[in-house]
Amino acid sequence: MNKAILATKVGMTQIFDENGVLIPVTVLQAGPCVVTQVKTVENDGYAAVQVGFVDKKDKIINKDKSGKKEVIHRHGVNKALQGHFQKAGVSSKRFVREFKFDNAAEYTLAQEIKADIFAEGDRVDATAISKGKGFQGAIKRHGQHRGPMAHGSKFHRHQGSNGACSSPSRVFKGKGMPGHMGSVKVTVQNLTVVKVDAEKNLLLVKGAVPGPKKALVTIKETTRVEA
Repeated sequence: MNKAILATKVGMTQIFDENGVLIPVTVLQAGPCVVTQVKTVENDGYAAVQVGFVDKKDKIINKDKSGKKEVIHRHGVNKALQGHFQKAGVSSKRFVREFKFDNAAEYTLAQEIKADIFAEGDRVDATAISKGKGFQGAIKRHGQHRGPMAHGSKFHRHQGSNGACSSPSRVFKGKGMPGHMGSVKVTVQNLTVVKVDAEKNLLLVKGAVPGPKKALVTIKETTRVEA
């Protein structure tokens, strides 16, 4: 892997190509990311580049209701991470991730990785935490069919039969049941980069990307090989 970046999801829109064909795209605020550590085989056992994304305050100071006394909240960066960022010569970051680049040795501390690492036509994989749907029934969660809606029916949006009676006398693993839906790690593969705005650090990717607006999205060159 030679290309990867952290981004936040701005939202979806649509653009037209040179032939006038409408293309639905997801707008991503990609970077700038800064290199916070370069891992080597000699020191760490593997080669990788650690990057930080989005500035974060070391301390969050607010005032009490009287407006006089300052209250320090523990929502900032802890001292261990502060020292880590200071050693790299960068400001504290909210997100820190690693990428196993093939050319990891070529990167230096505090080096910026911007959206122009990608080009139009590149194929990428997008990974993010999907939208949380809360507790949902089997119809919405697994697409199961409902029963009759007549007055005499005792089976409307119920799940239905869960298993056989005397044999095997149990419910098989993997049975679609009601439960928590969404809020899981999802990767959409082989998306096309439609446009790159290097000045504003924007990536326009064809199609939908997992997660709500402002979600953290990891963009990597695709691992899917077309036949």
